[in-house]
Parts: sequence; C-alpha cells; structure tokens
Amino acid sequence: MDIRKVKKLIELLEESNIAEIEIKEGEESVRISRNYPNTPMPPQHYVLPTAAPVLASNPTVSTAENGAVSATAGHKGLPVKSPMVGTFYSSPSPNSPRFIEVGKQVKATDVICIIEAMKMMNQIEAGRAGVIEAILVEDGHPVEFDQPLVIIV
Repeated sequence: MDIRKVKKLIELLEESNIAEIEIKEGEESVRISRNYPNTPMPPQHYVLPTAAPVLASNPTVSTAENGAVSATAGHKGLPVKSPMVGTFYSSPSPNSPRFIEVGKQVKATDVICIIEAMKMMNQIEAGRAGVIEAILVEDGHPVEFDQPLVIIV
C-alpha cells in the first residue's frame, strides 16, 4: 500500500469523529486508530440480584389477582413507599437508636429511615402524620423503587 494513501487515511481520521479505520486492498491491510485521552471505557453490563421484600413481625400477606405478593395487606394504614432503589437503614448509625418504632407517633416531616443509594445517604420523611403501624423492611436490606417501607395509620 502506498504511503501517500496511509497519510491520507490518517488525515481523514483526524478530521472526523471516527476512532478507528481499517482498509484492505488485496492481501495488504492497514488499521489506524487513535487514542483519545478521555475516551470512556466501553459500557459494562452488571446484573444486580433482586431480593424479595423482607417483612417484619409476620404481617398478613395476601396474593393479588396478578400473583404479586402484597406486603401491605392486612394493615389499616397507608404505606410510605421507597422513592429510590437502595439499602434501607432504620438508624443513622449501627449504635444509634432507630428513627421509628411500631406504635410511635410521627409528624409528616419526621425522618423514618435512610436509604443509601450510590454512596449517598438519603433521609426519607414520613410524608404524613400518624402512628407507625408496621415496619416492612429489615435493617440493611435492599429496597426497590416504590416498595412499601412502613405503614402509617
């Protein structure tokens, strides 16, 4: 392959957003690629295990028409649902008392738990005033988006 053709290919590569080019002419071939200093790594695909919700103190569990298990069945109050995927923590640190207990009166602005997501600790507020009827998630367990965390009457 003629060196002028290779130089022309290099110029075309530099003028475009193409990162790599390979040309074959008969038995000859040339591959030209450039390294961008801030080139992101190719995407990695992770498969996260899904965990079933952990229910505290054996609440009544019923099966809905579509076969899904409802953790809030048998409770009178309304659930406070997780606004994100993460890890549920019932206290600010392992040695601290829990934010809430069953039977405790809460205001709408009271913190009921922390959900850790992407190394950020997110305080979750009750959202309404009432009494804690049930805590549906064990400390340190994963939670899904929109999963019921506690029941407030």
